[in-house]
Amino acid sequence: MKKICLFVHCACILRGIIVSTGIVAIVFQANDSVHGSEKRPERSVNIVMEDQFRTRHETGTLRGDVVVLVYAERHGSDAARSLGRRLHIQFHPTAEKVPLSESFRQPVVGLTDWPAGIEVPNVHVIAVACLSEIPKPFHAVARAKFRSDSPHVPVWLDFENIMKKSCGLSLGIPNIVILDTEGKMRDTRSGHVDDREFGELTAAINLLRRESEPRNRAVGSGPLPSKKQQ
Repeated sequence: MKKICLFVHCACILRGIIVSTGIVAIVFQANDSVHGSEKRPERSVNIVMEDQFRTRHETGTLRGDVVVLVYAERHGSDAARSLGRRLHIQFHPTAEKVPLSESFRQPVVGLTDWPAGIEVPNVHVIAVACLSEIPKPFHAVARAKFRSDSPHVPVWLDFENIMKKSCGLSLGIPNIVILDTEGKMRDTRSGHVDDREFGELTAAINLLRRESEPRNRAVGSGPLPSKKQQ
């Protein structure tokens, strides 16, 4: 199951006022959470969220693949949307040439010298809308809007401010969390990403993909290089 970054514009009612909120975020709920800038890279997490159709999703079902979470509050939405789309296309080049409804079903790019007969790990870039400003009575309104704007691609919805509580959130800029193929939180980044940093990010993701190769598993996991945080 492949998912792409999809960021939509949600019109919602907040405290009796009609608020037009640009929403772009990726948020998660983990069994083993990370607080602030602290990481526990040796502990697996299971990120659980419902989408706009009330369908439950878990990153635990994606073990064997790398999961990339790109998130931002509304002031960082444009940059996060651009980064998420760019990441998805980087690892699924054919996604750029097909309709949006088919984009997240495109095959992942291979790895050089990957052994024959072993499936190459995928890279899932998952979109989750951060909706903590919306009061509970209007959650159904938000879901309906997302169903209308995103009828094909699931968007994970967070109404509980889980991202800020569990991992921290830098305002006005994209934030990234990366889970390795065992579901371990291996990297967190925040800030605008230039071409050099994008290259470092994709290299770090490919490093995690290669770690899953049987002959590399004995090496063990550790911090990824070129981590950028602001």
